[in-house]
Amino acid sequence: MKKSAWGLVDAFFNQYNLVDHHIKSYNDFVNNRIQDIIDITEPIVLEQGEYSVKTGKLEIRKPFTKEADGSKSMVYPTEARLRNLTYSAHMYLDMALIKGDEEQPPEKVYIGELPLMLKSDICHLNGLSERELIAKGEDPQDPGGYFIVNGSERAIVTMEEIAPNKIILERIGEVEDRRARAIVTSIKSGFRARITLEYRKPRKKGVFLRISFPYVPGEIPLVVLLRALGMGTDEEIVTSVSDEKDMQFLLIDDIETSNQAFNIEPKELEEMTLKERRDYFIHKAVKYIGNRVAKGMTEEYRIKRAEDVIDRYLLPHIGVEPEKREEKAIYLAEMTEMLLQVIFEVREPHDKDHYTNKRLRVSGDLMEDLFRVAFTSLTRDMTYQLERSLARGKEPSVKQAVRSDVLTENIKHAIATGNWVGGRAGVSQLLDRTSYMGTLSHLRRVVSPLSRSQPHFEARDLHPTQFGKICPNETPEGPNCGLVKNLALLVKISEGSEPQEIEDLIKKMGVLDSLVEAKS
Repeated sequence: MKKSAWGLVDAFFNQYNLVDHHIKSYNDFVNNRIQDIIDITEPIVLEQGEYSVKTGKLEIRKPFTKEADGSKSMVYPTEARLRNLTYSAHMYLDMALIKGDEEQPPEKVYIGELPLMLKSDICHLNGLSERELIAKGEDPQDPGGYFIVNGSERAIVTMEEIAPNKIILERIGEVEDRRARAIVTSIKSGFRARITLEYRKPRKKGVFLRISFPYVPGEIPLVVLLRALGMGTDEEIVTSVSDEKDMQFLLIDDIETSNQAFNIEPKELEEMTLKERRDYFIHKAVKYIGNRVAKGMTEEYRIKRAEDVIDRYLLPHIGVEPEKREEKAIYLAEMTEMLLQVIFEVREPHDKDHYTNKRLRVSGDLMEDLFRVAFTSLTRDMTYQLERSLARGKEPSVKQAVRSDVLTENIKHAIATGNWVGGRAGVSQLLDRTSYMGTLSHLRRVVSPLSRSQPHFEARDLHPTQFGKICPNETPEGPNCGLVKNLALLVKISEGSEPQEIEDLIKKMGVLDSLVEAKS
């Protein structure tokens, strides 16, 4: 048994590295995600609308430095450590200036430096043999997976978070309180929208189900939002949520209370056809949300702003196009049914400490957040520089408009200090070099975002689902106990994939066709 166990460990490490999770995610970030960020960033259009800038392919060149005499020389990690340099790659982006319908030929523009992870695809050390590493002044046993910024070795720590784009149900207080909420953190292209649906019994007559989402102050009745998304009739709302009589009665109460907020006269409704009544309710609901998001503005602007907020900030992972409103309504109806099942004790609330409900964000994901914000700053600065040259009567030039230090300093500062976008601190840390084991431990660390000053007993406990994933022994004493964890030895972090890819694959395999045949 012992021999076969160690044989398994040897076989695992012959194929995988201890810091593979960092290196592979960083490689994915460099090879795919940077280009995706550039492609989906809104194009630069100048105020007059006469000029615009088109971006193309990104080229990343391996680390080099310009010496005092103007010569270029390749920089290796050892030299970067000794000379207090940043071990970084140089980025060149194809950009073309468009004047009216006339497009100028694209130019390769230097946009800045990207701190480079050791042993990644674009690192000089990648693929070198033991002898070659020693010749370059490197320890052949060094795993890589960290950065060198201003001569200091910095490691990005893996962050633990509640699974995004997934409904999490939780009770508030005791079962007798009959209070619960459903939360979903919807993420699309780096934008995070937290949608909270809460059930609580009002003290006087009022609405049971209330929902909150970004850019809408306070909470609004769920029924109003479902109407705004296209569920105009009472029947549509009730039947889309549940077939259970108890749940339906509760929703009917909510519908009646919400209708009172619209100041609707019953006589008005009697005279309308079903379609007119449906359109009337949808219009009223959108107007209600518009009064919240753009109070005091003209009615036309209020309605436009309400529709914009619903499309862009409500469940953005489903889509941000107006056509996706029906899908969003169905998703919220499903979410409501799950919440009501918790209230009626048909379903158990989720365990937030269960590892199925957690996701780990490694270097590539965290660098993606950082690059997205830094690149947006660069495009804003470019727009300002181009407009300034136009105001002075000069012919705009893309090369002169790009200040490469904007992108470089944004990224470098975050890794050097650990202060990340979104107000998080301590994301990157000085690499522990006390011992070789200390270094490996630091590169496999997992940090929870929960506050250190509060008890959080359940979060600090060893959970059964951590078996084989998290080391049960290695955690600090004191306030960080249980919140700072380490990956188990034979852990390989799986990667997420685009839902569309899975859907296409299922269609290609003909699984959907066989299901339809089986049903018929």
